[in-house]
Amino acid sequence: MSLFKARDWWYTTLGEKEEFDQGCLCVADVDNSGTGQDKIIVGSYMGFLRIFNPHPVKPGDGTQAEDLLLEVQLREPVLQVEVGKFVSGTELLHLAVLHCRKLCVYAVSGTLGSVEHGNQYHIKLIYEHNLQRTACNMTYGPFGGVKGRDLICIQSMDGMLMLFEQESYAFGRFLPGFLLPGPLTYSSRTDSFITVSSSRQVESYKYQVLAFATDADERQETEQQKHSSGKRLVVDWVLNIGEQALDIRVVSFNQMVSSLFVLGERNFFCLKDNGQIRFMKKLDYSPSCFLPYCSVTEGTINTLIGNYNNMLLVYQDVTLKWATQLPHTPVAVKVCCLQDMKGLIVTLSDSGHLQCSYLGTDPSVFQAPKVESREMNYEELDREMKELQKIIKEATKTQDILPKSEDDDLKVTAEVSFHLDAISQAIDSEVRAEVVPSVTVKITVQSRLAVQKPKLSVCVQPPLALTCDQFIFNDIGPAVSKTVVLSAFLKGNCPPAELEGNAIFSYNTPTDFNPKGVPRVAQCKFRLPLRLICFPAQPSKTANHKLTIDTNKPPVSLVRLFPDFSDQSDEDQVNSLGFQFLAGSRTTLLASKTSQRYRIQSDQLEDIWLIANELTLRLEEHFKKQNCKDFLCIFSGSIPLQEYFECIDHHFELRLNAEKFQELLSERAIQFRAIERRLLARFKDKTPAPLQHLDTLLEGTYRQVIALADAAEENQANMFQAFVKLKSATHLVIMLISLWQKLSPDQIAILESTFLPLMQDTQELGWEETVDAAISYLLRTCLSKSSKEQALTLTSQLSIPKDTSRLKKHITLLCDRLAKGGRLCLNADTNTQQAIIMPGGCTAIPESDLEERTAVQDPTPIFTDHKHLTKQKSKPDKWFQEWQHFKIVKLLLMVMAL
Repeated sequence: MSLFKARDWWYTTLGEKEEFDQGCLCVADVDNSGTGQDKIIVGSYMGFLRIFNPHPVKPGDGTQAEDLLLEVQLREPVLQVEVGKFVSGTELLHLAVLHCRKLCVYAVSGTLGSVEHGNQYHIKLIYEHNLQRTACNMTYGPFGGVKGRDLICIQSMDGMLMLFEQESYAFGRFLPGFLLPGPLTYSSRTDSFITVSSSRQVESYKYQVLAFATDADERQETEQQKHSSGKRLVVDWVLNIGEQALDIRVVSFNQMVSSLFVLGERNFFCLKDNGQIRFMKKLDYSPSCFLPYCSVTEGTINTLIGNYNNMLLVYQDVTLKWATQLPHTPVAVKVCCLQDMKGLIVTLSDSGHLQCSYLGTDPSVFQAPKVESREMNYEELDREMKELQKIIKEATKTQDILPKSEDDDLKVTAEVSFHLDAISQAIDSEVRAEVVPSVTVKITVQSRLAVQKPKLSVCVQPPLALTCDQFIFNDIGPAVSKTVVLSAFLKGNCPPAELEGNAIFSYNTPTDFNPKGVPRVAQCKFRLPLRLICFPAQPSKTANHKLTIDTNKPPVSLVRLFPDFSDQSDEDQVNSLGFQFLAGSRTTLLASKTSQRYRIQSDQLEDIWLIANELTLRLEEHFKKQNCKDFLCIFSGSIPLQEYFECIDHHFELRLNAEKFQELLSERAIQFRAIERRLLARFKDKTPAPLQHLDTLLEGTYRQVIALADAAEENQANMFQAFVKLKSATHLVIMLISLWQKLSPDQIAILESTFLPLMQDTQELGWEETVDAAISYLLRTCLSKSSKEQALTLTSQLSIPKDTSRLKKHITLLCDRLAKGGRLCLNADTNTQQAIIMPGGCTAIPESDLEERTAVQDPTPIFTDHKHLTKQKSKPDKWFQEWQHFKIVKLLLMVMAL
């Protein structure tokens, strides 16, 4: 932004709600006064024609009544106004006005007034031309080298150049390859018309070529016209500028040298007569208009360029010489002579702000107004300061960016049906079962206030799916509720890792400061029934995996815990239940008759998770109804890490297979393209040569590519199922660790974020490397044994590992640290204290690279007796002794100085 504003000399606002463009402004001595003083002619799209002769009393004054010489309303919109020698038999200047379907030439004259109101001006129509085509713009000049008169060329919207020799129509020619009209100008030195086509090319056409070309009164190119008399319209020269042009001007200050200026969307170009680029300037803004004019330095040209930042910039060739601020965005700019002041800049905005200004060093510096001095009441200011601090303290208690709404403003509730759908709504399910059940979920949105742009999104974890997961509503009024009904079902061919779902309702609430509304989000969670993914079955006596959960309360009948899976008349189901998954193995739940234990067993480790989780939830709900607050589940067995590691290895093996398939596909694709190039070269060869079995090789490579793609797709599906099973096994391990070590909810959240960081598994970022980095961070911080381990730095770049041995060692080490008293916490101060509180005798065998590096870097033995630690702390080191000595010497010097 410029420091200097344009110095206002005169300004006015034209009409109301009128529109203007770059062709609506012209300056010239249109009334032929002979004084050399220009008049400002302005036409508008509303059909008004105005002529001004400003006479400000002092610079910066607005318009006065006598400044407006003439104002008439024409019947049609004014596209462009020009002043030239348009009437035959005289060299006086006349005004040409271009309408959409008409060209009018007027004579402007004034008569001396006999009263104080001054002179009177009027216009007289000399002649007019009715156009057969809709006009776009026009240019004028001494076409063909005529002397003492100007001819007019009009460009139509369909690309026809219509030439008028003053009162008569000469001829019309269509531009070749025309699509959209562009700016048009005439160069008298080369006697040619220059325009910029829709192909983003500057094109030049000689007047003589246009005159002798085939007549184009009708735009039809039949075979007869092709062979008729006349020549074809040929372009003189073409230059590709690579962008659309806003305006084009020809500057010629002597007959020897002329320059063509083109203003583009991001550049402006200076061209020679033959189309060669003299120079160009890249602009870092969007220009709106420009005007080249003469320079005081010989051999250079000054250019005024206006932009949409309300700036007017002055360039000398490509060098920026001045920048000034305007009060509006100019769409047309002219330089004129008014009241014997040469070089006044006239600018016009699209809304009708007309201003005459000149450049000057008038800085726009804000000066604060003087404030009346008054006595300050410090007690009142102190009281106000305390109130403001209290408000700020209350506002900063919460870290939310958006203001919280009341709980009753909008509520989202989800209701899951207790019974499965009578007619299943499952679609496109991959489960190999006769009937895939579905359950109805009813979501209700109750709003107390008016909300805008409401949208409801419902999501469940795959392989579960919904019949519809996106709902878009119209604006909801106050005290209105909306209800949607959908169904959930099992789509993938494997049991899900979670049965929870989430309904998210996003909306905008309008406020006084923001009518468009402040974005808000409301959500609710729901849980799908276990019956959706499994059905009752006979209990199995044998299984590969068994887990036992202890409680501190008497055993509860399984019929009461699982009424939806048991038969009330069957007495055997009191202590045993069987669950057959739709896409999994059979899981058995056993309740002890004498002890407070429950056993879950299955052939697959991951299938135990959902049954074990459902058991703990239903036990907690059962004892909560009995007002029992000290209910506790305990796991005292060993964590099944080896079985868990098998799930990890299986998932990791599929990831490696995916990489191999990707490499093989890349190789075969390269081979396929190379064979294609060879065959194409053979087919293009003029002298046919034998294919040498290239077609057979191409077909074989194609079959290999298809087979590899099918194998990669199958491996991708298997990897998805393996990831879901891995998540189920991970949930089970987290639950067993939490029951084993009696972890708090915050610690369980840390474990879940460590072992389950990803919702989806990809080749770029997989589960193994992410979990390994998270566990390494825990071992380095809250579960570290010494400060040496905390000082170790971990790599910030995650990549797929070579194997899973490091990850399995870290998981084993995590369980070992938890068993020896470690506690999960993300607070840095607590981490440091815990590193000291942990028993010093926990010198485990180095089970990972992390401990091996620690053992190498810290060869000092770890003391198990706390007396050694006390002695080591109380013993001052050499630096501390020197510091004490320095303090004593400094004190003595101060005493001596006194």
